[in-house]
Amino acid sequence: MNLQNSPPSSDISRVFKVIAVCALMMAALNLRGGIVVVAPLVMEVRAALNISASEFSMLTTLPLICFGVVSILVPWLSRSFSTQQLAVVGLLLISLGVCLRLVISYPVVLLGTVILGSAIALLNVLIPGMVKTFFPKRIGLMTGLYSIMLSLGAGLGVYLAVPIMTYYDSWRFPMVIWAILPLIGVVFWLPMLKLKKAGKASSSARATLWRDPIAWSITLYMGLQSFYFYAIATWLPKIFMESGLDPESAGTAASLINMVSIPFNLMIPILAARMRSQVPLAILVFIASFSGIAGLYWSAASAPYLWASLMGVGAGCSLSLALTLFILRTQNALQATALSAMAQSVGYMIAASGPVMLGAIRDFSVDWQYALLLMLILQVFQLGFGLYASRPGYVKALERH
Repeated sequence: MNLQNSPPSSDISRVFKVIAVCALMMAALNLRGGIVVVAPLVMEVRAALNISASEFSMLTTLPLICFGVVSILVPWLSRSFSTQQLAVVGLLLISLGVCLRLVISYPVVLLGTVILGSAIALLNVLIPGMVKTFFPKRIGLMTGLYSIMLSLGAGLGVYLAVPIMTYYDSWRFPMVIWAILPLIGVVFWLPMLKLKKAGKASSSARATLWRDPIAWSITLYMGLQSFYFYAIATWLPKIFMESGLDPESAGTAASLINMVSIPFNLMIPILAARMRSQVPLAILVFIASFSGIAGLYWSAASAPYLWASLMGVGAGCSLSLALTLFILRTQNALQATALSAMAQSVGYMIAASGPVMLGAIRDFSVDWQYALLLMLILQVFQLGFGLYASRPGYVKALERH
């Protein structure tokens, strides 16, 4: 995106302020729920599709691969279409992808998963640039609200899955919600289409960050925090059930990963935007995440809600910090979109190995101890990249217009 092609922010705030906020929030609400909703339904979905545990893991791993592959293409798409147009298409494809995942056919479900993951990748990359374009003076607040809706969508997806399935006696009903919500989001994006040039980059605009160390530190930080979130989101209900919790209690505890992070999702970007260095926030993320995983390693059943809450604080803070760094470490929306694309492309390819790797370690070792030990080690690496990325400064992008 090119800020030179954007209408004055005062015009946006005067005419489209409320609509723009609602549009961004509805987009964020739909970026996780459709993926994570299957985790608490693992037994029912596997039985319906007659698939193995490794085949089931593809339902949460394949979207991450799509994130990695599609993210790198988004800057190119944004030179041909406005971000508002791409947002509408993305929401429609999310709805289509979820609908296909309701079909009792594993190949069709995989197709729906690819569509779902690709659509989410599109929105993942675009939103930081839109925040920088539409709300340049409210970066912390808008990133915080965006993060809240992201976690709320994921939390509701996990928390409501088992109760809705039990009430309707069908695993499909919890998923139907995530086919309907994107269509509601489209309603808020349609008026935004009037801003035809607001989010469209010049056809010759380029920004390259692949040789910049700050960009790489943010990218690897993004990758490890996503590895952490998706691995835990996929397997935490099973970890708790194997430790003795019943399915509903396990689902409730697992949902805390997203729900307890909500206030931190708002607080971290606001604090980060006001701080010259975000190093203290990177340390806070490490303490919370490491403590939660260590508790799970020590005794999952002894305090499941506490461990899930600590991991939720760490996951929420790390995501919010990563999203904020996309904006704080760049000088314009073109750079923000390029950094978002780079970080989410490489980062989600790293994250894609998370659910599969933890599942494979669990199968090999018969319990979760070695898998959790790996998570503890990776937290130390995440801290290192976070400390480097959190120092004051901007990426050095090679730009061409």
